[in-house]
Amino acid sequence: MSQLILFNKPFGVLSQFTAQDGATTLADYIQAPGCYPAGRLDKDSEGLLLLTNDGKLQHRIANPAKKMSKCYWVQVEGSPDEKALEQLRQGVRLKDGMTRPAKARFIESPAQLWDRTPPVRVRKTVPDHWIEMTITEGRNRQVRRMTAAVGFPTLRLIRYRIGSWTLDGLENGEWRGEIV
Repeated sequence: MSQLILFNKPFGVLSQFTAQDGATTLADYIQAPGCYPAGRLDKDSEGLLLLTNDGKLQHRIANPAKKMSKCYWVQVEGSPDEKALEQLRQGVRLKDGMTRPAKARFIESPAQLWDRTPPVRVRKTVPDHWIEMTITEGRNRQVRRMTAAVGFPTLRLIRYRIGSWTLDGLENGEWRGEIV
C-alpha cells in the first residue's frame, strides 16, 4: 500500500530528514518512517512538498522527463508588465540553457497566504507584485532564475500545486497523509 504525504513546508526548513548544524528539517515536522521527498523545495522556498514510500510514484513526481506540472505563487520585486510575462511564457535562456515555456499570469496576493518568519524584506520605494507560474521541469532554483532573467527578482516563492495535489486545507507547517 502506497502512502503519500502532502506537507506545507515552512520557510527555512530543509527538504530532508537529516541535517548538520542544527538546521530545521522534515524530521521536526513529520514522523513517517519509509517516506521520502519526491523532489525538493529550497530552504528559502515554501509550500507543497510531497513525500512517499513508493519509489515508482516518487520517480513519476520528481523526474523532469515526466513533465508533471508544478504551480508557484511568486512575489516579485518591481512592476512586471505583459512583456515580462510573455518572456516567461516563451521560455527563458538561463546559464544551463533554455527553459521550457511556463504558464504565467498576474494574481492578487493569495487569500490563504500565511505570515512568513522572517518577513519578506520590502522596500517602500520599490513595488512588488504576485505572479502565478506553472512549469514542467525542475531545474535548481528555476523559478527564481527565470524571474530574475526577465528583470524581476523573486522575493517570496510558494509552491501551490504539484500535478493535481494542492496546498488547499493545509496550514503552514501542517501535513496530511493519503493512501494512493
